[in-house]
Amino acid sequence: MRRPRLVATDLDGTLLRSDGTGSERTAAALKAIQAAGIRTVLVTARPPRWLDDLAHLVGEGGVAICGNGAFVYDVPSRTVLSHKGIEPAAVAEIVADLRRELPGVTFAAERASGFALEEAYESQHPVPVDALRGPIDTSGEGVVGKLLGRHPAMSDAEFRERVAEVVGERGIVAYSGAGGLAEISAPGVTKAATLESWCADLGLGAEDVWAFGDMPNDLPMIVWAGTSFAVANAHPDVLAAADHVCPSNDEDGVAQVLERLVSI
Repeated sequence: MRRPRLVATDLDGTLLRSDGTGSERTAAALKAIQAAGIRTVLVTARPPRWLDDLAHLVGEGGVAICGNGAFVYDVPSRTVLSHKGIEPAAVAEIVADLRRELPGVTFAAERASGFALEEAYESQHPVPVDALRGPIDTSGEGVVGKLLGRHPAMSDAEFRERVAEVVGERGIVAYSGAGGLAEISAPGVTKAATLESWCADLGLGAEDVWAFGDMPNDLPMIVWAGTSFAVANAHPDVLAAADHVCPSNDEDGVAQVLERLVSI
């Protein structure tokens, strides 16, 4: 295999173990390839605010592509470098249509300025003390990097399918493995699109990139990268699309590949 100039990896279910931690082995493997002159970038569905505790994994430069491609984030400085999202008028239109078609749906939003949620939205994670509360279609300013929807009475798959039908070409409904959640990004915003743009600014092409992933929201990146790996615990669609399969996240599969890479 061609030696990469950049390694792009998903976090949850891929680089991180099932308990959400990055092992010492994984941290050491990332540092080793960075020392060998190979760049690394984390590419995740997580919002910027969930990256602050992972600065030890991003290495020199410290950049992560997060929110399924909506944000480019400098982790050490906790600074959003750029963002692409859904404009307020489009958010209001999408929310109104989903409320009409799927009564009972509730919303939250990840913006460059932080997290916002409706009072009825049941977050599966701790809500920041500075979160903005109120109707998503009227509260806050600025574009929404990722619009989140939940429904108490619909199965995960049925809910995502219906949301995608209602949203249509106005956004991309991604599946990162988060239960009960529909994650809506702006049209054209995927992990792959942002990674490709970021790589182009560095003078890198797809042939220079090795990518690792596990869930359907990783598929565009897996298909785009010159060389791709699915962890053994990956979704069947990702296993089918990837060039190679490495051991699971709980076996530090990404680290195992990177350790061999250093010796190439």
